[in-house]
Amino acid sequence: MARNRGRFLVLIAAALIFSSALASSIFQPISDSHRSAALELFNPLGGSFSSVEKTYEELRTFEVLGIDKRSDISTAACQSVSEILGSSSSTLKDLFYALKVNGILQCGIKEDVFEGVASRLQAIVGGASALLDFYYSVGGLVLIKGQTSKDDLYLADAEGVFRSIKLWTTLAWNSPTLSRALLGLVADVALSQSDGRWRYNSNNPESSTFAAGLALEALAGIVSLSSSEINQSLISTTKNDILKLFDGIEKYDDGAFYFDEKLVGAREHQGALSTTSSVVRGLTAFAAVTSGSLNLPSGKILGLAKFFLGIGIPGDAKDLFNQVDSLAFLESNTVSIPLILSLPATVLSLTKKDALKVKVNTVLGSNAPPLTVNLLQVLRSGSKDTSLIESQELKFDPENAVYTLDALPKSVDVGKYTFVFEMVLHDSDHKNLYATGGQIRIPIFVTGVIEVDSAEIAVLDSDLGSIETKKKIDLAGENTVSLSANHLQKLRLSFQLSTPLGHAFKPHQAILKLTHETKVEHMFVMGSSGKQFEIILDFLGQVEKFFYLSGRYNVQLAVGDAVMENSFLKAIGHVDLDLPAPPEKAPQPPAQPLDPNLIYGPKAEIAHIFRAPEKLPPKKLSLTFLGLTLLPFLGFLVGLLRLGVNLKNFPSSSVPAVFATLFHLGIAAVLSLYMLFWLKLDLFTTLKALGFLGAFLMFVGHRILSHLASSSSKLKSA
Repeated sequence: MARNRGRFLVLIAAALIFSSALASSIFQPISDSHRSAALELFNPLGGSFSSVEKTYEELRTFEVLGIDKRSDISTAACQSVSEILGSSSSTLKDLFYALKVNGILQCGIKEDVFEGVASRLQAIVGGASALLDFYYSVGGLVLIKGQTSKDDLYLADAEGVFRSIKLWTTLAWNSPTLSRALLGLVADVALSQSDGRWRYNSNNPESSTFAAGLALEALAGIVSLSSSEINQSLISTTKNDILKLFDGIEKYDDGAFYFDEKLVGAREHQGALSTTSSVVRGLTAFAAVTSGSLNLPSGKILGLAKFFLGIGIPGDAKDLFNQVDSLAFLESNTVSIPLILSLPATVLSLTKKDALKVKVNTVLGSNAPPLTVNLLQVLRSGSKDTSLIESQELKFDPENAVYTLDALPKSVDVGKYTFVFEMVLHDSDHKNLYATGGQIRIPIFVTGVIEVDSAEIAVLDSDLGSIETKKKIDLAGENTVSLSANHLQKLRLSFQLSTPLGHAFKPHQAILKLTHETKVEHMFVMGSSGKQFEIILDFLGQVEKFFYLSGRYNVQLAVGDAVMENSFLKAIGHVDLDLPAPPEKAPQPPAQPLDPNLIYGPKAEIAHIFRAPEKLPPKKLSLTFLGLTLLPFLGFLVGLLRLGVNLKNFPSSSVPAVFATLFHLGIAAVLSLYMLFWLKLDLFTTLKALGFLGAFLMFVGHRILSHLASSSSKLKSA
């Protein structure tokens, strides 16, 4: 019974999981859950991180999420930054991230330290040939320019550095008459590729989408470090590269866009999250330092935001940093700022008269600019074109920043629907600044209490179909129906289901279960016609399925659905079934699994019965016997007095006196041991103690008797 009840619950849970899967296309902005995850994932060992890169990732994540944790690590972090910037052997990567950390913590680095680092980075830029060298050195110079009071930090030949990164494109543009062979030679050493991707260096033939993001960041840094305007043809060519890169963007069914790394055989493969994050950083950095539009569809920018929000809360610190950092760049980019429409609840109850609530925020949860939210359509599941309502404008609650629809349309009954929303910006200038995404489809479940009526169970005659026994049942209360039938009769169960609006309702599951007293279970799916649900069990045709087991069968009805607020598993009663004797080769009922409680549950308490104590003599008699046992001791004392015992011969010197005292104490201890043996000690314990005391008495007795014998012999000789 427990196993099949579990099956039923699993069926209901599957329906709920299905609804959750549909709701997964609803994107929620950054929330407190991300802040809790950040505090848990960024947990430095011993108060410091293993690298300055991880220190920056923690500080940047906390900065975006609004968590103040600088004081906890600022001392150790600033010390590490000072050591890296002051050392001539620091790697280019460590210098880059140390400057990033200093940009957040403001560690108070001296100007001469910055000048030394800047000179080193400028020298590296002049002789760089690999993309990462350009990325770290140019990025470091940009950071130094923003952290010092010097405003004259420029690249000596910024346009030449720009051309050196985009070697192939630049040469081809300047020399349209180059021979085909020369163009092929130049292409061999080019870093930028025709599909918008980039190579890490001229010796590596593989191009990378992740590297494209690094290249765009480096080029943006060169533009910001240039003392004069970069040739616009180079800027236009780079913008075209960005458009080509977006031509290869991937898409999910929920509208999320992402970049996947297509580099094969790389030492360090980048996943979709890190690759997309790299492109977003490069894209927003390049757009921030150049004029003019990139002509990127706002839907793709919104799709990138949906990708980062759609991954939920990452379980890895690096992934969380990439997610939060990328969303921060999308929040403030100059291309198109995504606006996210979300619903606090995607399950609405007709019974509770829930109101439809909609929120519009940026990806980091900030309030959206003035706009209107319209509910364009409400489509029932399975119907793509017929809307149940006309377009309605949702009311805006400025206090809670929520758009509401006070009551659901009267035509909306329980079930699964698709609500179609649209955001309309009030300010026309905002249309080019924000990405709204056009029509937004969100699946919503409308639930309610289902009416259960006309429930009855009956035993029918097999031939005529006449009713032998019929009883009403209350599926909302308790039932103790008792029926009896034989193999020539039938069992009929029927009831009606209707929605709050009076429509016929067909649940996901309507199952009749009969359980024999031997725990053998039988389940039957009930059919429906409109509101009416009915099942007729012909016992004559079911005798083999019932394994010819006569006896008592408990009857249960299970009805459940994801939109049914009053799903139930109800015990109806029992039926005493009389089946014929099984034939010789009749199938045997399956072996029932053992109850785990019988195997692993608590065992019955074992009650130990000891032998009844023997009858004791009266207390007065026992005391009289005790007095008689003491008489010999009293006689011993009287005998000593009659003999004239005295203590005149007790040794006077210290050592013999000690042994004499110990000897008498040992005798007293033996007598005490005898008394304890009489009262409570057992024989073995008494013998062990007596052995120790006997050895002790032999030793001290021998010493004192030797002393007395020696003294006596001296006295006689005198």
